[in-house]
Amino acid sequence: MIKFSEYVSLGHPDKIADYISQYLLDRYIEQDANTRYAVEVQIKGSNVTLGGEVSSKAHFSKNLIAKFVRKAVCEIGYTKDYQRLWGCENTVCGEDLSVTVNISQQSPDIAQGLTGWGDQGIFFGMATNSTETCGMPYDHTIAKRLCKVLFDSGVGGLDIKTQVVTEDNAVKKVIVAIPLLHEAKIDTVKGIVWATIDGEYELIVNGTGHYVQHTSIADCGTTGRKLAVDFYGGNCLIGGGSPWTKDASKADLTLNLLARRLAKKYTLKHGCDTFVRLACCIGRQEVEMCVQDAVGNVLEEDLLITDPAKLRQEYMLDTPIYASMCRWGLFGEYQQDKVWEK
Repeated sequence: MIKFSEYVSLGHPDKIADYISQYLLDRYIEQDANTRYAVEVQIKGSNVTLGGEVSSKAHFSKNLIAKFVRKAVCEIGYTKDYQRLWGCENTVCGEDLSVTVNISQQSPDIAQGLTGWGDQGIFFGMATNSTETCGMPYDHTIAKRLCKVLFDSGVGGLDIKTQVVTEDNAVKKVIVAIPLLHEAKIDTVKGIVWATIDGEYELIVNGTGHYVQHTSIADCGTTGRKLAVDFYGGNCLIGGGSPWTKDASKADLTLNLLARRLAKKYTLKHGCDTFVRLACCIGRQEVEMCVQDAVGNVLEEDLLITDPAKLRQEYMLDTPIYASMCRWGLFGEYQQDKVWEK
């Protein structure tokens, strides 16, 4: 069976937006573990816009929020030195960002229901019966590994996309997009790919042959547009909204984590790949659950009673771990220190 997944680095414009929101949430959580947060981010060129709602004992001025935004983007690697190398016409610099802040108090209509979930929604999780990939799909794992190797190598720019096509867990095609100042570096990139992924496969690096302008200079970045990347690639349904713009009282984050943890549990129990489906209602703790195997057979069904506050503490989501979750996806080998992966 042919399967395929892609991955994008933290330097991709959409992931820059995700990371800004998560970085800002960490700053709120440091001051108030019970912060309620829902903030979307868009970045185009050197302009960043934040919009959403926050309820917290921490009160940051717009100027301080702007400083947090700039620091987050510099952390990714978009610094003055990086911009000098690539040119301001090709990349952004975190220090030079113009930040517009449109954040208000979170609705009291939501707050009154917080003994249960903060919204209704449907959520999906999966786990494979593979220790080699930490229970994640093989094609997605390989795409992510390659993206991280290229990101860490410094051979090109930081705005990287990788795509992997497999057939019966053998790699058939690899596609890489990576900014390069000199097209001769394509051979260097190919060498890194071949050293990272074994086998015989078609390899395409920078399909148009030229990729220099990148980041939000080339493409507008918006939170929540890379969910397949952050979850399971092309292998599983995706439910809820973006997990990157929410605190743990929101099902968009925590029930996606629960779905993954349950999938790992039932994979261990049944010895096969499993898919978990969850559904919740705003203000309620009851969660409908259905567990299936890879061909759709129902393994278990149940009505779970969940407590968002307890899950928040159990998963340590009342601590500033949000930016670290955003760096290399919610699940798998780069998040093994997280409770839902253990």
